[in-house]
Amino acid sequence: MSEAATESRSNATEYTVSEISGALKRTVEDAFGNVRVRGEISGYRGPHSSGHAYFALKDDRARIEAVVWKTTMARLKFRPEEGMEVIASGRLTTYPGKSNYQIVIDNLEPAGAGALMALLEERKRRLQAEGLFDAGRKRRLPFMPRVIGVITSPTGSVIRDIIHRIKDRFPLTVLVWPVRVQGDTTAKEVTAAVNGFNALTWDGAIRQPDLLIVARGGGSLEDLWGFNDEGLARAVAASRIPIISAVGHETDWTLVDFVADMRAPTPTGAAEMAVPVKAELEATLANLGARLSACTSRHLDRKRQAVRAAARALPSPDQLLALPRRRFDEATSRLTPATLSRRLNETRRLTGRDIARARAAFFAIVRQSRARFQRNSARLSPAPVVRRQKLQADTLAGLTRRQEQAMARRLDRLRAALTQADRLLTTLSHKAVLARGFALVKDADGTVVKRVAELAPGAALQLEFADGNAEAIATSGGARPKLAAKPSGKAKEPGNQGSLF
Repeated sequence: MSEAATESRSNATEYTVSEISGALKRTVEDAFGNVRVRGEISGYRGPHSSGHAYFALKDDRARIEAVVWKTTMARLKFRPEEGMEVIASGRLTTYPGKSNYQIVIDNLEPAGAGALMALLEERKRRLQAEGLFDAGRKRRLPFMPRVIGVITSPTGSVIRDIIHRIKDRFPLTVLVWPVRVQGDTTAKEVTAAVNGFNALTWDGAIRQPDLLIVARGGGSLEDLWGFNDEGLARAVAASRIPIISAVGHETDWTLVDFVADMRAPTPTGAAEMAVPVKAELEATLANLGARLSACTSRHLDRKRQAVRAAARALPSPDQLLALPRRRFDEATSRLTPATLSRRLNETRRLTGRDIARARAAFFAIVRQSRARFQRNSARLSPAPVVRRQKLQADTLAGLTRRQEQAMARRLDRLRAALTQADRLLTTLSHKAVLARGFALVKDADGTVVKRVAELAPGAALQLEFADGNAEAIATSGGARPKLAAKPSGKAKEPGNQGSLF
């Protein structure tokens, strides 16, 4: 029995492992050369440094390994992500190194818009739960930025619309960071642009912008998918510079719209949000200047009236000294020579002690009178009024200087506006057209003739040239003459062509 078993084993064909693997590979590739597989991405790894991506497609009962080569990754319209339901087109093959089979994907597309929307809603809920959509964390836009950074494609119409709108409203410096706005690298490039603008400094060779605009034209959900990247949304939310999102049309929305500080319906609308209208600001400033001038004039008038009223209420020195002078004169008139002699005799009879007492009383009265006089003079001194008047005069002089400076600036602005209007009038004047070789035709009444049909043969005309006027007579025209024409030997057919001599 051992010999029979040995002989039966020797009759079987022997294969090497490589031969079996090769045969299986050819069989699988011949049988499944082109297939479409629908499944959910699981275990996504890529793209690696080589540019390839590896993952698995699975459903509720099975899974199959998948690989996307570098050249195919560059052609994909969206970036594969974990948990996304997709439809993969490619061919089945085997991998002998691990004795398993896999699909080499040639094309990858989402399994309908519903799959992308489900993934987008899931991201939206997660970011909203973290508070990235809260209005409290969003920054106010600067009222009058000096530098604006724009993140968009440098070749599309979006950047031209933004620059043109900013130039019309309020010309300023615009820095453009060129990026791809569609494809697999969109999220990475826009994220790098946001971080790059935030890395600039205020005093560097390139000044940090005061405001950023992330812009792109409209498109489908797949076209705008790069702006739904979670990493990009977090970079926009972490930006220290206020950001306006202008991605897509008004009906489109992305995650960048929710985390940005302001959402614009269109790129042109973003430019309008970014800068005010310079002409309106100048008009407002002129109105405020006029109100300030009128307020200053009224304030000065009130102060002048207050000073004049204070001056009228303050008594003059003569009025202050009138009553003491009268009392002094009355006392002097009572001191007759006899009274003085009697007082002198009484003084001679006084003792030294009486004289000392009288002298002390006299000096006490003098001191009291002097103190009372000093108190009254201090209370009636014009010095406080003089100081207040000097202070009001200094204030009036300062306000006058400010008024003159404001009026000078206003006159400069009005003079510049008048000069611009004069240049515009010169440009639009018909005299500039006459200088290029044209002439203005008028009839005898001075009315401008615009068409040949308005001319009548024999009508007197006035021709205005750039250097003067000339007279002419129409030999023919579109209108019939009022007078009968002279008979001629050869009739002339009517037409719309006229001639002058």
